[in-house]
Amino acid sequence: MALTKRQKQVLQFVADFVEKNGYSPSYEELAGAMGLASLATVHKHVLALETKNYLKRGINQSRSLEVSARYFDEQRQYQQEHPAPSEIPLLGQIAAGSPVESFAAQETLSFGEYSGNDGTFALQVRGDSMIEDHICSGDYVLVQKADRVRDGEIVVALVDGSETTLKRFFDEGDEVRLQPANSSMAPIRVPKKDVEIQGRVLAVLRKYM
Repeated sequence: MALTKRQKQVLQFVADFVEKNGYSPSYEELAGAMGLASLATVHKHVLALETKNYLKRGINQSRSLEVSARYFDEQRQYQQEHPAPSEIPLLGQIAAGSPVESFAAQETLSFGEYSGNDGTFALQVRGDSMIEDHICSGDYVLVQKADRVRDGEIVVALVDGSETTLKRFFDEGDEVRLQPANSSMAPIRVPKKDVEIQGRVLAVLRKYM
């Protein structure tokens, strides 16, 4: 028997609450979490889930809800049919200020939408030269390997064969202008022969916790 959207929410809340606390939520806690004003509505959802063999409850007992084996079996089946996205390599940090030496790191970062492409990798930003493009220190950028890019694209540029930086790229003839997105900072101008473009930025990820 299929669950309604509300029943799925109630079931998920109970399962998460039990996993976190080691005991089941009260009906009052369920009502508060679901935004329900009436305990009778909570009883209705719990009874429906019990009828469908997703919950068990003790009669006249406080905090007696128990998630049934059926829920866990279906969760395992879903995870098998929908595996977590594969990961891509996190190769280190990238300067968003003055160029710094890049390095490789044995870590990975998951970007499921892009991870099927072998030509993508992630870098963590350090510095604030790209803040006006909403790329802050500590953010992660997803980069597509490329040696040719268009003017104005945000790129990973290797300068003098040893230092990388994250900037907007502009071809100015014999020179390349690596333009920060920070009005307080001057652009980096480098002879074209001393710059190697390693990739263009596809996406930015920011973690808040």
